[in-house]
Formats: sequence, structure tokens, C-alpha cells
Amino acid sequence: MRTLQFTKYHGLGNDFIIVDTESPGAWTAEQARSLCDRHRGIGADGVLLVGPPAGDARASMRVLNADGSEPEMCGNGLRCVALHLASVAGESQAEFGVSTGAGILGCTVDLTGSVPRVRLAMGRAKVAPEPLIFDAGGRRLSFDRVSTGNPHAIVFDEAFELSEVDRYAPQVSASIAGGSNIEFVERIAPNRLRVVVWERGVGRTEACGTGAVASAVAAAVRGYTPFATPIQVDLPGGPLCIEVAESLETWLEGPAERVFQGEVRL
Repeated sequence: MRTLQFTKYHGLGNDFIIVDTESPGAWTAEQARSLCDRHRGIGADGVLLVGPPAGDARASMRVLNADGSEPEMCGNGLRCVALHLASVAGESQAEFGVSTGAGILGCTVDLTGSVPRVRLAMGRAKVAPEPLIFDAGGRRLSFDRVSTGNPHAIVFDEAFELSEVDRYAPQVSASIAGGSNIEFVERIAPNRLRVVVWERGVGRTEACGTGAVASAVAAAVRGYTPFATPIQVDLPGGPLCIEVAESLETWLEGPAERVFQGEVRL
């Protein structure tokens, strides 16, 4: 039985187990499920496997969700990985790229404040031309479809209890080929949104970076929020700052924190 070294991080309560490995592709879904189990394992929303550099990137990131599935990208996870890389290198401020399932993304890390901050260049979002129409117990809902490295379906200004989010979000996701993250968005100011996120492979989470970006993109395209202006997205775990250019290039900024370091027998 071998011992695994790991570090636990979180971004606004969206928590991850980070493992440095030379062979991220060798990890299995069962290993991720075991480590993420909150009763019999370490407990996390996902495992982030930090691998060797790829191209011009400092390192690579592979994401495995708590259920063992593999999403294309994770914004909160990437902030945690960026903080981890800068901390290991002993850098208080740093800029570098990380190779992800959505390509090489730029990271700017600042550890000089009381809480580390990470800004990510999230790339260009893609917006589907037609919404997804879904019947939720007699309520006809229109979901905007946005890809920010992984797929999202966003509905605006529809009041739902959290129990209803947990009920309907999996159904909406299952109606989309390959599944999707689901965002329930409330407009609370011209440059501020409140978002509840249900993530495929995890469930309802404290925060979702790509979901915050997708929500801001959908709001900007609809004319609800301005382009090229910081938008505050309030998630259950706290706020993120999002910028959306008219070209749909996007940026995300928010905190990341190390929780603890340890080892576990596999």
C-alpha cells in the first residue's frame, strides 16, 4: 500500500485535493471517488492533478469530479492550482500559463494581501444561437447555453427554492448531450448578479468559476450587464469579479486558499 502526498485548497468553499504527479493520465475515476468521499476519504468537490509542463505552460491540470467524471475545465480549481504552483516556487507574485482541457490559460497570482488573489484569462466564451426550453413542473424555463471551456445552461430571474434546484437541475443537465452545469441567476444591480450553481458530477456547490463567467457572458449578451466592465457575481461561497469583452474574451478574479497538507494511504 503506497502513501499519497496531497494538499487541500478551496476557492470560495469549492474545495479540491491537489496532487503533484508525473502521470496525471494514470489516475482513475475510482481513486477520485475514494479521495473525495466526505465520510471515508479526505473529502472534496474534486481532485486536481498537476502534471508536467505542456508547451509554453508551467504545468498541466487534469480535473476529476467527486463522482469520477472529468470536466473540461474548472475556474475555481485553476485558481487553486495557480496558487499552489506559485507557493511551491516561493513566489509572492507570478504570471504563467497552465495547460487545461480548454487550452493554455493565463494565471496572475498575488500573495501579498491577507488572502491570495488569482486572476485568470479564461479565453473566449461560445454562446449557442438558441436557448434550451425546459418544463419544470409546469413552469416554462428558457436556459441560455454558454461554453466557457465546459458547458453551462443559465436561467435568469426565476425564483427557486434550493430543494427545487436540486430537483430540476439534474433533469435539465440530463436533457443535454454530455450533460451541463446549471446556473440560476438573479439580477440585483446593473453590474451585479447572484448565482446558484449545480455542477454535473458534483451537485450544488459553494462556487463555480466557469459558471460565474458563463452567467456574466449570458447577462452581457442579453444587455443586462455592460461589456468591458467588472461584474460582481455573488455565489453562496462569496463573490467573484468577471469581465467580458465584446469579443466574448473573459477574465475571472477571486481568492484561493490552502487548507492543509497531508498524506493518505491508497
